[in-house]
Amino acid sequence: MTTITLKELHGTTGKITRRAGSAGTPLYITDRGRVIAALCNPALIRPKTRTRALLPEFKNHMKKSPKGLLKNALNATRGKF
Repeated sequence: MTTITLKELHGTTGKITRRAGSAGTPLYITDRGRVIAALCNPALIRPKTRTRALLPEFKNHMKKSPKGLLKNALNATRGKF
Protein backbone atom coordinates (compact mmCIF):
# COMPACT_ATOMS: atom_id res chain seq x y z
CA MET A 1 0.00 0.00 0.00
CA THR A 2 1.54 3.27 -1.14
CA THR A 3 0.92 6.13 1.27
CA ILE A 4 1.80 9.81 1.51
CA THR A 5 1.12 12.27 4.26
CA LEU A 6 -1.34 15.11 4.01
CA LYS A 7 1.56 17.55 4.38
CA GLU A 8 3.34 15.98 1.37
CA LEU A 9 0.14 16.25 -0.66
CA HIS A 10 -0.21 19.97 0.13
CA GLY A 11 3.37 20.58 -0.94
CA THR A 12 3.29 18.78 -4.28
CA THR A 13 -0.36 18.35 -5.25
CA GLY A 14 0.16 18.41 -9.03
CA LYS A 15 3.03 15.93 -9.04
CA ILE A 16 1.27 13.50 -6.69
CA THR A 17 -2.05 13.74 -8.55
CA ARG A 18 -0.34 12.90 -11.85
CA ARG A 19 1.49 10.02 -10.16
CA ALA A 20 -1.80 8.64 -8.80
CA GLY A 21 -3.48 9.03 -12.21
CA SER A 22 -0.85 6.96 -13.97
CA ALA A 23 -0.49 4.30 -11.26
CA GLY A 24 -2.19 0.94 -11.31
CA THR A 25 -2.97 1.04 -7.59
CA PRO A 26 -4.51 3.68 -5.32
CA LEU A 27 -2.32 6.17 -3.48
CA TYR A 28 -3.48 6.52 0.12
CA ILE A 29 -3.23 9.81 1.99
CA THR A 30 -2.63 9.73 5.72
CA ASP A 31 -3.11 12.27 8.47
CA ARG A 32 -1.25 11.53 11.69
CA GLY A 33 -0.82 7.91 10.65
CA ARG A 34 -4.47 7.30 9.78
CA VAL A 35 -5.66 6.81 6.19
CA ILE A 36 -8.12 9.60 5.36
CA ALA A 37 -8.42 9.45 1.56
CA ALA A 38 -7.30 7.67 -1.58
CA LEU A 39 -6.28 8.97 -5.00
CA CYS A 40 -6.47 6.67 -7.97
CA ASN A 41 -6.82 6.42 -11.72
CA PRO A 42 -10.54 6.61 -12.65
CA ALA A 43 -10.13 3.40 -14.65
CA LEU A 44 -9.66 1.56 -11.34
CA ILE A 45 -13.10 2.55 -10.08
CA ARG A 46 -15.82 0.08 -10.95
CA PRO A 47 -19.13 1.68 -11.77
CA LYS A 48 -22.00 0.59 -9.57
CA THR A 49 -24.44 -1.59 -11.40
CA ARG A 50 -28.05 -1.32 -10.47
CA THR A 51 -30.57 -4.02 -10.83
CA ARG A 52 -34.12 -2.87 -11.14
CA ALA A 53 -37.13 -4.94 -10.40
CA LEU A 54 -40.72 -4.15 -11.18
CA LEU A 55 -43.09 -4.16 -8.26
CA PRO A 56 -45.73 -6.90 -8.47
CA GLU A 57 -48.48 -4.24 -8.50
CA PHE A 58 -46.91 -2.60 -11.55
CA LYS A 59 -46.59 -5.93 -13.36
CA ASN A 60 -50.26 -6.66 -12.72
CA HIS A 61 -51.32 -3.24 -14.00
CA MET A 62 -49.19 -3.70 -17.11
CA LYS A 63 -51.09 -6.90 -17.87
CA LYS A 64 -54.56 -5.45 -17.20
CA SER A 65 -54.59 -1.76 -18.07
CA PRO A 66 -54.84 -0.24 -21.51
CA LYS A 67 -51.98 2.17 -22.25
CA GLY A 68 -53.86 5.37 -21.36
CA LEU A 69 -55.16 4.12 -18.03
CA LEU A 70 -51.92 2.85 -16.51
CA LYS A 71 -51.15 6.08 -14.62
CA ASN A 72 -54.66 6.20 -13.17
CA ALA A 73 -54.46 2.55 -12.09
CA LEU A 74 -51.09 3.12 -10.40
CA ASN A 75 -52.35 6.21 -8.60
CA ALA A 76 -55.34 4.22 -7.36
CA THR A 77 -52.99 1.54 -6.01
CA ARG A 78 -50.89 4.20 -4.26
CA GLY A 79 -53.99 5.78 -2.79
CA LYS A 80 -53.77 8.96 -4.85
CA PHE A 81 -56.83 10.06 -6.73
